[in-house]
Amino acid sequence: MSVTSIKVVGVGLIGTSLGLALARKDIVANLSDKSKVNLDLAITYGAGKNLDEEPELVVVCVPPTYTAQVVIEQLNQHPNALVTDVASVKSNILAQVIAGSPEQAARYLGSHPMAGREASGPIGARADIFFARPWVITPHDGTAQKHIDTLRHLAMQLDALPVVMSPVEHDQAVALVSHLPQLVSSALAARLVDGSKEMLNLSGQGLRDTTRIAASDPQMWLQILSQNDQKIKPLLSSLIEDLKQLEASFENLADQDSLAVIQDLMARGNSGVESIPGKHGGKYFEYEVVTALIDDSPGALASLLVFVGEIGVNLEDISLEHSPGAPIGIVEMQVLPEVATKLAEALTENGWRLA
Repeated sequence: MSVTSIKVVGVGLIGTSLGLALARKDIVANLSDKSKVNLDLAITYGAGKNLDEEPELVVVCVPPTYTAQVVIEQLNQHPNALVTDVASVKSNILAQVIAGSPEQAARYLGSHPMAGREASGPIGARADIFFARPWVITPHDGTAQKHIDTLRHLAMQLDALPVVMSPVEHDQAVALVSHLPQLVSSALAARLVDGSKEMLNLSGQGLRDTTRIAASDPQMWLQILSQNDQKIKPLLSSLIEDLKQLEASFENLADQDSLAVIQDLMARGNSGVESIPGKHGGKYFEYEVVTALIDDSPGALASLLVFVGEIGVNLEDISLEHSPGAPIGIVEMQVLPEVATKLAEALTENGWRLA
């Protein structure tokens, strides 16, 4: 069921991105925010307008601590509208909404676009942030099918991938694939505080990859984690047990059993990476990496990508790393194995340097 009258409450990163994405589809979102600065910025960016109209759909995009309260306010303010939210934890919010407004709860349907950035606020918003990302819809016992259809259509309008699961299943899933990785990344990055400049100058892409999300907003994450503690704790306990066994192994590496523990952990890590769906539903290890060196100058990366396109090679993924202390960019291109040799040979023959 398509809707065109949409109110967005809260114009931070996700709310403003939602408005921008709707604008691409010629839908003008009705924006609302307690912060006049954020509201003015979002309107200036083209994410919508501050309109006086009755919406068919309200999307609450406020911090998780306040989500249930604002959802209830919107249910009361707009008695004919479907109200959803974008918070990354669903069970607690649903329970609060049912407790706070049982007569209106049937018009509340939680959702969670699995999209975000380290940047926060409207200044970090992007119209394409939902592209090809899962948008989880979490119906409850009182949810009408027409409401599920409405949110499914919204997700598809924004080029997201609608996924329906229960609030409990959602919270278990995000604890594993989002919340635990955030904690691990932050814990790893915290170790870097004691590193000297000389040590950190040796940093490579592996460190950058594993600590990237550690740059996220701590206050926002405190709210998220505190609402999903019961799903996160068992995962942390399992991780801690692995680390304890790893620590014990390093106390006596001469023991063959110790080496076996380390190898087992790393092998299970390989299996875990392989289980992450890839671009074609396959596995990371199905791709081969061709690494090219480019000058750290305007247009260098663009020239490389244009050349790759001209020879008919499709890049499955790409990463760019700068060489510390040298004016060189390192471009890692993931391609299907059957085209890796073709790409490497064509690059070399046309003067590109390979690593």
